[in-house]
Amino acid sequence: MSNVGTIIRKEFRSYFDSPVAYIYITFFLVLSSWLFLRGFFLVNQANMRGWFGILPWLLLFFIPAVTMRLWAEEKKLGTIELLMTLPVRDHEVVLGKYLASLLFLALTLLLSFSVPALTAVLGSPDPGPIWGGYVGALLLGASFLAVGLFVSGLTENQIIAFIIGVTLIFLLFVVGEEFVLYNAPRSLVSILKFIGMGAHYESVGRGVIDSRDVVYYVSVIAFFLYLNVRALESRKWK
Repeated sequence: MSNVGTIIRKEFRSYFDSPVAYIYITFFLVLSSWLFLRGFFLVNQANMRGWFGILPWLLLFFIPAVTMRLWAEEKKLGTIELLMTLPVRDHEVVLGKYLASLLFLALTLLLSFSVPALTAVLGSPDPGPIWGGYVGALLLGASFLAVGLFVSGLTENQIIAFIIGVTLIFLLFVVGEEFVLYNAPRSLVSILKFIGMGAHYESVGRGVIDSRDVVYYVSVIAFFLYLNVRALESRKWK
C-alpha cells in the first residue's frame, strides 16, 4: 500500500501545481451556489434538495474535466512508459490515481459548506437528509471518476477523453430514466433501470441511503477500475 500512498500524494499535489485546480473548484462552487440560490428563495423551504438535484448535471462536466488528463497526459508526454518501468503494479497505479482524484472531489464537496451553512441560517433544515445527500453525491461522483479515469486511458488526447467521458457518463446516468424506460422493450426495462446511475441517485440524493444503491455504486467503481487495469496490462503486450 506504500506505493499507492506515494502515487496518491504525487497525483494530488499535481492538481495544485497549476491554477487549473483552483479555477475548477471556484467555478464549480460559484455555479452550483448560483443555480441553487436562484430557486431557493422562490420555494421558501430551508432544505438542500434543489442543490443535490442540480449536482449530477454539474458533475457530468466537472468530473471528466478532472479525469481527462490522468492517463491522456501521461501518454502524450511519454511519461507512461517511464511509469510502467517503476517497481509498482498496474492496479497500484490505477488505484493511486483514482484515490487522488477522489480526494480532490471530496475536497471540492467539503468546500461547499457555505450552502448548508446559509440554509441553516435562514431556516431549520433537517441535518439527516443533508448528510445523506453528501454521501450520495460522493458515491455518484466516485462512480463518475471511475468511468472518466477508464476513458482517459483509451486516448492521448485530453479533449477526446473529455467528450467521450461526458457522453458515456450521460448515457449511464439517463439509461434508467422514465423517458428511456417508456420507449424501451419491456424485457429490457428492469435491466436498464438497474444500470441507470440516475435511478439510484434519486433516493440517495434525497438523503435516503439504501444498501442496494451503495452496493451498486461500489460495483460500478470496481468494474471500471478493473477495466482500467486490464487496458493498462494490454498496453504492455503491444
